[in-house]
Amino acid sequence: MLRKSLNSVQWLSLVVLFVGISIVQLQPENSSSKSGEDSSRQQRPLLGLFAVFVSCLMSGFAGVYFEKILKGTKQSIWLRNIQLGFLGAIMGMVTMEIKEGDRLRMQGFFHGYDSMVWLVIVLQSLGGLLVAVVVKYADNILKGFAASSAIVVSCIVSVFFFDFQLSLQFVAGASLVMFSVYLYSKYQTMPQPMRSDVVSNGKVRAI
Repeated sequence: MLRKSLNSVQWLSLVVLFVGISIVQLQPENSSSKSGEDSSRQQRPLLGLFAVFVSCLMSGFAGVYFEKILKGTKQSIWLRNIQLGFLGAIMGMVTMEIKEGDRLRMQGFFHGYDSMVWLVIVLQSLGGLLVAVVVKYADNILKGFAASSAIVVSCIVSVFFFDFQLSLQFVAGASLVMFSVYLYSKYQTMPQPMRSDVVSNGKVRAI
């Protein structure tokens, strides 16, 4: 869709990124979670794996198509964000009415909004704008690397604010993520220069 090719090292870096972020996200098994009501729940691993696979395909296609729209049209980033935000707001309002309609009519739309809630809203809004800028002036793959690195950074920050304990599993996954970023950036394919023809003294020169 984007007419972009990756070399073998970049493909390898994406695989390493996948493995690293998967290791970071995996939580160590808790023996207490195997008891109680969790043990009565019927697990369907194949169905869950299929759902994750479909979700990854849809998310990847959405990211690539978003990059194609941003780079292939003359409309500005801000107009595209307004369009996406308008559609997202409609879907959010419908979902909110279905799930919390009665409570919203009783307590109001902004019930429970404190300073932390507004801070999260502002951060999410700025994050959406930054994603659009990254996709517009870089590409969707680099956005994926940035998101993966953000997960690692969030875990490190959690050590100081939420008593998160670093494990060997996390260190190994974070190391793979950083190594994948290094691989992709070091062996990134350089774009070919544009060819233009200049007529000079009746002769055509290629630049």
